[in-house]
Amino acid sequence: MDSRPIGVFDSGVGGLSAVRVLRALLPGEDILYFGDTANVPYGGKSGEELRSLASASSRLLAGKGAKALLVACGTVSSNCLEVVGRASGLPCCGVLRGAALRACNTTRNGRVGVLSTEATARSGAFEREIRALRPELAVFSFGTSRLVPLAEAGRTEYSDSLVREAVEDAAARFSGSGIDTLILGCTHFPLLAPALARAFEGVRLIDSGETGAGEFMGLLRARGLLSAKKRGGRVTAFVSGGIESFERSAGLFLPGGLDDIRAVDA
Repeated sequence: MDSRPIGVFDSGVGGLSAVRVLRALLPGEDILYFGDTANVPYGGKSGEELRSLASASSRLLAGKGAKALLVACGTVSSNCLEVVGRASGLPCCGVLRGAALRACNTTRNGRVGVLSTEATARSGAFEREIRALRPELAVFSFGTSRLVPLAEAGRTEYSDSLVREAVEDAAARFSGSGIDTLILGCTHFPLLAPALARAFEGVRLIDSGETGAGEFMGLLRARGLLSAKKRGGRVTAFVSGGIESFERSAGLFLPGGLDDIRAVDA
């Protein structure tokens, strides 16, 4: 058993979708969350920029005493997950493998979609992971830069014209693909899940934050890193950008709110 906190990071508030699941699965664990809001979004950044940001985020949480890291960012998970382990020296996992496995086990017609940031789509990582598990599946991928800013701003309702236009555009990119399962390959996207469900009518949505949290729990158990506490875990957030805007958006992901929030240098 290990009473040290677990670490979770993302480019902004999106990774709190994974924290919400972790709080339900492991209510005794203390969680340190880093939202790199000074640099959000990550989706349009180069590989070099992503590696630098991932290294900095990893070192920050390791320096604050984290025992293991969940990379709750689809862009980092698919482009440079190996950097996280090297920079932090800690056990870590991302949000890619669990989502791919869930999609493989969910699809009935063998046609899977991946909706992600542009950098994740360019990497082809979800497609490779899915085909490694089930090479016979057809995989269709689209990267968008329109959804993360909406989620960060707390604009999530289908009745919002900008949201409706963005999710309908995403759905149009999969027109004719016949997908019955769609991976939300960015942890910001679950906040828009009700709107996406309207646009992708009849398609099963896979929350990569949820599946990543489940995989991370398995890693903690396998390494003997679970806390002995069964309840009372605290969530402390570190933010590289404005605290007030982060806290407002965080409430959409974590109805119970954060226990503490602190500013850090980007």
